[in-house]
Amino acid sequence: MSSALAHHYFGSKEQMLLSAMRHILREYGAAVRAALAAAKGPRARLDAIIAASFGAGHFDREVIAAWFAFYALAQTNDEAARLLSVYHRRLRSNLLADLRALSPAPGDIAEAIAAQIDGLYIRAALGRPAISGRGAETLLRASLDLMLPAPGLAPGGGQA
Repeated sequence: MSSALAHHYFGSKEQMLLSAMRHILREYGAAVRAALAAAKGPRARLDAIIAASFGAGHFDREVIAAWFAFYALAQTNDEAARLLSVYHRRLRSNLLADLRALSPAPGDIAEAIAAQIDGLYIRAALGRPAISGRGAETLLRASLDLMLPAPGLAPGGGQA
């Protein structure tokens, strides 16, 4: 879009990006809510959040490019920083809700998973390495497997 059109409809390119990100975040939130409603049990709910993060329409080239620009904008724009903070808090809250039942360190794992989601988007934006949504989902689920206690162990580390 030309600068003149962006200014006419949005006031600035920054406002255009913020509008796009609000839309992307609404779509993402709806996908997470739908996936969580269908999931049974804490691990299935965590997998649902991961699947929604890398699902169709959320991990395609245009959306990834918007996220990359949004991460950069949030460093200098208060409105973008606030919106990114809201997204991070909601993601953390969703992850913690189920990690508490599975791990003695739910906060650490929630932070690690959130960082990996952001990192996979940044890597995808840079094209290094090229990864599909399904590949990102598989990688993150494997990482979560490594962070969680072995099945049969209680969150405190003892036998369930």
